[in-house]
Amino acid sequence: MQDLPETGFARLPVVLAHVPLSRSTLWARIKAGQFPAPVKLSSRVTAWRVEDLRAWIEAQGRPSTGGGRG
Repeated sequence: MQDLPETGFARLPVVLAHVPLSRSTLWARIKAGQFPAPVKLSSRVTAWRVEDLRAWIEAQGRPSTGGGRG
């Protein structure tokens, strides 16, 4: 598995190595606003800000603040 850098950009293979989602599920979650959107760096290069990925990964371990039982 490739290491996720502290800052910078990550391409799709690196993202998929760090999140437990398939490629199609990842794109569906991006469309639904449930995963950070990528940045278009050029006409053929799409990447994610590592800071956005790290924040999303960390948020997955937090309890939900939405109207759950309690």
